[in-house]
Amino acid sequence: MLMRFSSALVDGRLTRRYKRFLADVELSSGETVTAHCANPGSMLGLAAPGSRVWLSRSDNPKRKLRFSWELIQVDLGRGPTLVGINTSSPNAAVARVIEKDLIPELAGYGPMRREVRYGGNSRIDILLEDEARPPCYVEIKNVHLMREAGLAEFPDSVTARGAKHLRALSEMAAAGARSVMVLFRPTGRCGCVLPR
Repeated sequence: MLMRFSSALVDGRLTRRYKRFLADVELSSGETVTAHCANPGSMLGLAAPGSRVWLSRSDNPKRKLRFSWELIQVDLGRGPTLVGINTSSPNAAVARVIEKDLIPELAGYGPMRREVRYGGNSRIDILLEDEARPPCYVEIKNVHLMREAGLAEFPDSVTARGAKHLRALSEMAAAGARSVMVLFRPTGRCGCVLPR
């Protein structure tokens, strides 16, 4: 499955990541911009100054920042690979895979619903429903921690939000529903589509 972006990405070099949600990037044009970093985690090993990064650009005049950080190139001993930074990108990619019935365990359901409220105060990434079987609650997590070549780890830091999601999924399973967590590792090896 290819990861597609709605427009061509802009490449540059990371200057610094700070305040969790901001990153300064020197574009290949020489201009330095501040990009939104949708990943609030520690990003261990993925924020080294000088690393090659790719940004998406928004033309929405209401946005405070024009750019969003999407990818970084890292080398952990097996050659350069791309790692996804934007934690919202996996939801769309996994939804496409489910729609094409490429995950047998999640195949055959009716139309999916996304960002559905459930439990105490949670939203499930994808809710699959079918009259003949229990509903299936699908939580998607972006896996980007790699401290060793070829080994992806999750989570990259202590996460109260992640623990809350696991508790909510457990409650749904105890009530008779199916609960699934998809760990998505977006890298260049999984077919990211980059503009040339």
